[in-house]
Amino acid sequence: MATKKSTQSEPKGYAEAMREVETILSELDSNSVDVDVLAVKVERASFLINWCSERVTSAQMTVDSLVADLAEYVVEDDGNDDDEDLDDEDDD
Repeated sequence: MATKKSTQSEPKGYAEAMREVETILSELDSNSVDVDVLAVKVERASFLINWCSERVTSAQMTVDSLVADLAEYVVEDDGNDDDEDLDDEDDD
């Protein structure tokens, strides 16, 4: 069975997506949402939440990679001999 491909339009960015989710949640909380569009609103909110989650995961992976690269650079480029200086002080 073929999976249903989403035809949802993507938001312009994370902030816009979160605003739209908040709007949908407010409509659902108000009990004024038309039953005929309830499923459509819930489906849209689900799409947006998944979209945001993917962006957060992607950003986290990028940050982790950059931090790891920086950590390697700092370790490799650490020309500081503080450990040796501390050993000399202990001998006094």
